[in-house]
Amino acid sequence: MTTKYPPEELGPDDDDGTMPDNVATLAGHVVGHRIVAVERKTSVPGPYEWSGEITGTALVLDNGKRVLLGDTNDCCAYTELEDVILNLDKIEHVITGVGTTDGYSRWHIYADLGDVVELKVGWSSGNPFYYGYGFSINVTEEG
Repeated sequence: MTTKYPPEELGPDDDDGTMPDNVATLAGHVVGHRIVAVERKTSVPGPYEWSGEITGTALVLDNGKRVLLGDTNDCCAYTELEDVILNLDKIEHVITGVGTTDGYSRWHIYADLGDVVELKVGWSSGNPFYYGYGFSINVTEEG
């Protein structure tokens, strides 16, 4: 995998490893594929009967899978996708990696020729690390 963005390091009071784990999980699902659509404000059932729906942004891949970046909010801790910048001139390129800049507030899904998608992410660990944060990443089959 090509690395265009060096791994970011946050202080021990800023993150407990949740954000790098989120980036690695997303990369595990999208690297080697193309994004064919981006669906904002979509929902899927939560993992438990009592958890309700998870709402977020889905990246639809060329293999028919939908990777949902579900927003989270737990008291003062949260993670939400604020904006998606889709670079149409690179959308046909196979994804080779996912990196971040600006303290995990900009996520770059990239191919050999540059960013395919840039995600603007708002997040806070809240009262470290009592409350949950980080995207709830769910993968489903399209159809």
